[in-house]
Amino acid sequence: MIIIAAVAVILQYACGYPLFAQILVTVVGAFVALSMFIGMVKSIRTGDYGVDLLAILAVVATLAVGEYWAAMVILVMLTGGDALEDYAAKKANTELKSLLDNTPQIAHVVTDGTTNNLAVKDVQISAEVIVKPGEIVPLDGKVVTGQSELDESSLTGESRPVSKIPGDEVMSGAINGANSITIRVTKLAKDSQYQQLVKLVKTAEESPAHFVRLADRYAVPFTIVAIVIALAAWWWSGNPVRIAEVLVVASPCPLILAAPIAMVSGMSRASRNGIVVKTGTVLEK
Repeated sequence: MIIIAAVAVILQYACGYPLFAQILVTVVGAFVALSMFIGMVKSIRTGDYGVDLLAILAVVATLAVGEYWAAMVILVMLTGGDALEDYAAKKANTELKSLLDNTPQIAHVVTDGTTNNLAVKDVQISAEVIVKPGEIVPLDGKVVTGQSELDESSLTGESRPVSKIPGDEVMSGAINGANSITIRVTKLAKDSQYQQLVKLVKTAEESPAHFVRLADRYAVPFTIVAIVIALAAWWWSGNPVRIAEVLVVASPCPLILAAPIAMVSGMSRASRNGIVVKTGTVLEK
């Protein structure tokens, strides 16, 4: 929408074609508003009410009375807010996705003094597994022989390597240090710490949660009151433009933009301090 807005500005003020600018904004705006309205109807059917409906009504009203620049401003804010939400959701999962890309597939299983490479999913409980220097621990277990320092920062947030000696528990997903260790598996791959984290990432990708804005909690009464006031203004003045004016004033575009920006800023600041936030909803709570 920002590109469309820029083209419309050039057409009207640089090229002197206000009619073309109006047609461009009206056609594109109507299409975007329709697609967003359809999405909103689907959300309402599931019981998810939001203040986006009021903004969409404001777009429709402004286009209907020919105030296409007002419609464009609202559409830029709406689409900009959605884009920021998507960006924030991706940013929240960046660190976790890096773990998903490095999922260990092979374990060095020791059987009768012989080391064999087996798929992690096929390794049974009580099996002994060698973890070589620099490798990711493939399964949860206890150290049997050897001593090393493990990097567990991706799992616990602890920035310093943790020393492990025989008898200590180790978590899958930790990165081994400079020495080889042998561990006895205590959990199957599907139940291990690393695989639980992988499931978490996959679930987050399949159902990305959009942030609940404060105004959404009062969306239904707020929208009804705004529509009533808009109709009353039209009836009182006899001018249909009053509907568009009231809906534009009531449109919560600052809130639609403010919440995603706050989320992006918060997660960015947390990341710089070594804190990985699972989702924006967690930060919001």
